[in-house]
Amino acid sequence: MDAQIKKGVLEMCILYKLSQKDYYGYPLMQEMKIIFSEVNDSTFYAILRRLNKEKATDIYFGNESGGPQRKYYKITAEGLSRLEKSINDWNQLKLKVSEIGIK
Repeated sequence: MDAQIKKGVLEMCILYKLSQKDYYGYPLMQEMKIIFSEVNDSTFYAILRRLNKEKATDIYFGNESGGPQRKYYKITAEGLSRLEKSINDWNQLKLKVSEIGIK
């Protein structure tokens, strides 16, 4: 899959997962790797860092670990808006591609 297409799809999927619940980075990455097994761990973390830098997510630290505090990601209102736009764009793209006969 083209890297730019994959990047957009991964971002949309990560935002979707975060819209369902807050995630510690590692379990989120493990769930995503079930579907996107060819993607490097560093790519998931890079997307999470960028989403946070762009205010689509917030970070907070949990206390339930026996070791260092875990960094959790939570979607923001900006992230929800971005997710909604991504899903709309995705659906429009699927519609246009299907109109020319690609399924």
